[in-house]
Amino acid sequence: MSPWVDPRWPEPVRTQVLRHLEASYPLEGCGVILASSDSARVLPLRNVSPMPAVAYAFEPHEWLQVCLQAESSGERITAVFHSHVDAPPTFSLEDAAWAAPSGHPLLPGVSYLIASVHRGCVTCVCEYEWNGGEFRTRQV
Repeated sequence: MSPWVDPRWPEPVRTQVLRHLEASYPLEGCGVILASSDSARVLPLRNVSPMPAVAYAFEPHEWLQVCLQAESSGERITAVFHSHVDAPPTFSLEDAAWAAPSGHPLLPGVSYLIASVHRGCVTCVCEYEWNGGEFRTRQV
């Protein structure tokens, strides 16, 4: 059984996210999911964090291109995803500091998918969304 069963995300999207995060092991993988009115697609991004085994960071120029491409094609960023290496998929203090550095989300309406990857295999995925002034687990 898949470690991530959520009918909101189409199976091909789930599979692509899981494959990218497993292939990134033993470093954290990361990327975004873009959606339009009739489709969704996964864009894996490079992790340029100086500590990629315990943190992720998008390359700024690559991130800018994703945002410009989404805007020009009528897509929107619906989720940011990344993995935690040999650790639980909890929304860490560092995750919160990147996603809402001033106590407000940088990407309103965007959820965060965090996968726990142990020995190169995703074991669990949790989705977090901004609710009540903090990121909370999305209830399916």
